[in-house]
Amino acid sequence: MATDTPQEFVFQAEIKQLLHLLSHSLYQNREIAIRELVSNASDALDKFRHLALLNSEIKNDEPLEISLEPNETDRVLVIRDNGIGMTRDELIKNLGTIAHSGSLEFLKNAAQQPKDDASNPLSLIGQFGVGFYSSFMLSDKVEVLSRSYSEESGWRWESDGSGRFTVEPAERLTRGTQIRLHLKADLDEFTKPWRLKNVLTQYSTFVPHPVKLAGELVNEQKPIWVEPKSSVTAEQYQAFYEHLTHGAGDKPLWHLHLTSDSPFQFHTILYCPDTNLERMGFGRVEHGLQLCAKRILVQHNCRDLLPEYLRFIYGLVDSADLPLNVSREALQDNTVFRKIKKVLTKKILTHLESVAKDQPEDYLKFYRQFGITLREGLHSDFEHREEIGGLLRFATSAQLSEQEDDVEQLTGLSDYLKRTPDGQKQIYFLAGPDRKSLEKNPNLDQFRRRKLEVLFVTDPIDEYVLAHLRNFEGKDIVAIDSASVELPPTSDAEKAEEAKVEETQAAAAESTGFKRVLELFREELGDDVKEVRASKRLTDSVCCLVNVEGSMSSQLQKVMSMGDRNFELSKKDFELNPQAPLITRLCSLADNASNTPFIKQCGRQLFANALLLEGLPLDPSELVSRVQGFMLDAAESRTHS
Repeated sequence: MATDTPQEFVFQAEIKQLLHLLSHSLYQNREIAIRELVSNASDALDKFRHLALLNSEIKNDEPLEISLEPNETDRVLVIRDNGIGMTRDELIKNLGTIAHSGSLEFLKNAAQQPKDDASNPLSLIGQFGVGFYSSFMLSDKVEVLSRSYSEESGWRWESDGSGRFTVEPAERLTRGTQIRLHLKADLDEFTKPWRLKNVLTQYSTFVPHPVKLAGELVNEQKPIWVEPKSSVTAEQYQAFYEHLTHGAGDKPLWHLHLTSDSPFQFHTILYCPDTNLERMGFGRVEHGLQLCAKRILVQHNCRDLLPEYLRFIYGLVDSADLPLNVSREALQDNTVFRKIKKVLTKKILTHLESVAKDQPEDYLKFYRQFGITLREGLHSDFEHREEIGGLLRFATSAQLSEQEDDVEQLTGLSDYLKRTPDGQKQIYFLAGPDRKSLEKNPNLDQFRRRKLEVLFVTDPIDEYVLAHLRNFEGKDIVAIDSASVELPPTSDAEKAEEAKVEETQAAAAESTGFKRVLELFREELGDDVKEVRASKRLTDSVCCLVNVEGSMSSQLQKVMSMGDRNFELSKKDFELNPQAPLITRLCSLADNASNTPFIKQCGRQLFANALLLEGLPLDPSELVSRVQGFMLDAAESRTHS
C-alpha cells in the first residue's frame, strides 16, 4: 500500500527498553557503530553482486562502493552504498523488528537458488540484525533512505529511537541505501574526517569493497591472507606486517601464511618480530593477534587464539565460522577458540622445529630474543611439553664459551643426546651464577675426566624449567651436584684406570690423619652440613658440596632465599678429596693437638669457598676476618731477606 503521508509504526518486542540496551550497553565503545554500518553496507553490496551474477537482466554497470559523507555544519554523517537496497516492506521488517536478520534470511534463500560457477561465496557478517541499532549510540535521529534494485522509487525510514518509526515515499533516489545519522550534541568528532579515517582504518580496512571518505579511498590495504601464498609478494607481506605493527620498516624474523578447512575454516598470517620488547624493559606485551569475521575486525589483541608463551606473535585470523554474539565482540562458544588455538599453536611449534633443524643460526637469533617467553610453556602447556623442551637451548661444557663474535653458543637437548656415549641414561646439567664459576665447579671433575658433556645453566629460570621438564626423550634431567647422578658404564681400560684411582683414594681415605681431619671438620661445621665424607667424584678439586637426594638444587634454593628471608637452605653433604695436596698436608698436621684450631679454620674456609663457587649466601665479615687471619699467619712464618 503506497501513500505520500508518513505512516507511523511501533517497533516490535519491548522496543523502548531493548533499543536502549542495544544502543547503550551492547557495544564497548561508540565508534563500533561505524564498523557495524559499514559492514551492513558491505553486505548489501555482496547481495546485489550475487543477484547480478545469477540474473543477467539485473544491470550492474557502476562500481560497487561505500562512502562516508560528514557534514560538520549540519552535524550529520551519511553512510551510503549502492547495493541491493530495500523495499517498503523490507524496511519495516528488517529495521522494525529487533533481531530479525535480513542477511540470514537472504542466505537461506540464496542457498535454494541454482549455483553459478562464476559467483563468489557470499561473505555476510550481519547474522543477527542488530548492528543497525548501534546507530542510536551516535544519533538523536536516524534516517534511512533506500531504493531497492527491483523498484523505480524509494522510501524514507525515520526514528528517534524512542520506540516508534515512520515510513514514507522518497523520490529521486538511486539504487542502494544511505543512513543519515543526526549526531548527538557531544559527538561532533564523528563529522571530522581524521576521526572517521581512524575508525575505518582500524575496523574496516579489509572490507571487500572500496570505502571512500569524502571521495578519498581509505581501504587500500588488500586482505592478502585470503590469497594463495604463491601470489603474495615479499613486499606485500612486509607492508601487511607494518600495517599490523605500525612499524617503521623493521622486518619480521619469519612469517606463516596458513589456511585451514578443518575443524573450522579460517585464514591467517602470523609474524614473529625481530625484537622482544619485554627484554628491553617495556613490561609484559599484549597479544598481537587481530580477530576478524569475514574481513571485519572483531577483536584487537585477542588473548584466546594463542597461549601466553606465544603472545609475541603478531598477525590476523579471519574466519567465517565464528559463532559471534549479537555485538560481534565475543564468542558464544569457546570451543571454536580452543580448536583454532590448537591448530595455530601446533603450526607455530612445527615451524620453529623446522627452522631449528634447517636454519640453526636463524633459530638461535629467534631464541636469544624469545626463548625467555617460549619456555613459559613448559609449565602451562602439558600437551606440547616435549615439543617446547626440544626448542630450548643451553650453553654446554662441550662448546667454547665465546666465539669470534663474542656470542656464546647454545645447544638443544636433542643434539646433546646425539653426542652422548652409549649407556648414558641421564641428561646432565650444572647451575651457577655465571660460566666462569661453573667451569671451576669441583663437581665437574669426573665429567671432565670421562669427557661427559654437561649443560651449563646460568639463569635460575632455566634451571626451574629443567626441573619442571624432568625428562626428555626418555632421559632424566639431573644436576651433577645431586646425589642421584648415574654415570654411564666405562670400557675395560677405563675401568682398570678408575679402579687404580679408587684404590689410591680409598687408601688415603682410610689413613688415620684423614679420619682425624674429617672428625675436626664435622666438629667445626656441625649442623651447617648434613655429612662430611671422603669423595669419590673429585680428582683435582679439594672439596665440593653435594645436594642430598630429593632436595632443591643450589640455584633454586638461592632464588627462593632471595624472595623469602625466612627460607632455610637445605643442608648439603661436604665431600673432601683425600689426595688433594692441601688435604694431605692437613692430614700430616692432624696428630698434633696444637694444630686443631688451624685445621678447623681450614675446614670452615673450604666450606665457605664451596658456597662462594655455587653463589650461595654466607657471612662476608666472618669470611674476611678469617682470610686476614690466614694471611697474618702466613706473613709471620716468613723470614726477613
